[in-house]
Amino acid sequence: MDSHLHVRAVSPNRVAGAVVGACYVLIGVAGLTVSMITGFAEESHLFVFQLNPLHNLLHLALGTVLGLAAYRGVRHATLVNAGAGVCYGLLGVLGLLLGAGVNPLDLSGPDNVLHLATAVGLLGISAARK
Repeated sequence: MDSHLHVRAVSPNRVAGAVVGACYVLIGVAGLTVSMITGFAEESHLFVFQLNPLHNLLHLALGTVLGLAAYRGVRHATLVNAGAGVCYGLLGVLGLLLGAGVNPLDLSGPDNVLHLATAVGLLGISAARK
């Protein structure tokens, strides 16, 4: 009988990817739940955050990718954390530039702060390369 124990290395990148990914998946699910109650095409609020279905689907997608990369290993987690950090940074800057009239993701001030903080955290962790 061959018993091999496959241990995956724990690293800050894997932990950050798993935790941030899980948080964004939960935010996406909660946001979709709220938007289904208030009306799928209508503006919804989750605490101080404005949401719409497209915004929630992006949270689900990026959260899932972060979680899967963390599961795959350190190298995957590092690369995806960096990529997601860039995406969240661009989303945060885009939110600052968009006016109230043209805002397909329904971004607001608290969303921008969360996205920019996520970007800084993921880019900082990915720069550690561990």
